[in-house]
Amino acid sequence: MNVVTQAVTAGGVVDIGWVQLLLATGFIIITGAISLALGLGLVKDLSIATVRTYVQLLALGIVLRWAFGFNTWWLVLGLLTVMVLAAARIILKRSPDAPPGLFATSALSMAVTGFIVTFAVTAVVIRIHPWWDARYVLPIGGMVLGNSMTGIALALERVFADLDGRSGEILALTALGATPWEAARASVITAVRAGLIPTINSMAAVGIVFIPGMMTGQILAGADPLAATKYQIVVMLMVSAATAVGSIMAVMLSYRRRFTADGVFLEKGARV
Repeated sequence: MNVVTQAVTAGGVVDIGWVQLLLATGFIIITGAISLALGLGLVKDLSIATVRTYVQLLALGIVLRWAFGFNTWWLVLGLLTVMVLAAARIILKRSPDAPPGLFATSALSMAVTGFIVTFAVTAVVIRIHPWWDARYVLPIGGMVLGNSMTGIALALERVFADLDGRSGEILALTALGATPWEAARASVITAVRAGLIPTINSMAAVGIVFIPGMMTGQILAGADPLAATKYQIVVMLMVSAATAVGSIMAVMLSYRRRFTADGVFLEKGARV
């Protein structure tokens, strides 16, 4: 009993040592062995992903510990800006066929939804003081940005793929006098739906199929399960709002790039 008590941190979480981390890595080693035996070709990808998981999350822990101790408004806003730019870069990599200028559009969509939703939750719903408290703003902002990034990336990838798939139809529509919006509207709707589906599925399954990460973390830290549930409801709702607004904004700002200033659809052979 004393050993267990000594392993518990001040926050009520059982501390995980380096030996336990290495034991957890054994699951990936087993997965790699299966991949090697079946010839899946995933050993290199699994190895790189595992190393990145260690490096990135340990670096995050160090940065958050420093940020929580320093805790100034400009540092919090600066870290959120770095997260927005990193998310925009990831979105760009997930949309290889996207037209030029997508980075700025993605960053703007992420920044608007991320900052507005994050600070609306921390200042109005949770009502933390001061409003820039890093211990609340950075984790909540990370959840908002991470989930909306996935939705925005899916929506942008889908809108350009759908526009290309409907190129013949769109050329016919514009030839008959349709505006770019009228020609692209079906693709825009399809793209926004695609961006929202993962979030809607998560909301439908939460509490039945899985226990979300934030709620799990609070329960492990000793919080009352009902109190943790309320926090998780807030998180799910804010993530849904951020994903919806971010996806719509990104698609609406981007689809026009497949058309010239005169409203002519740019086929693959006519793009710069």
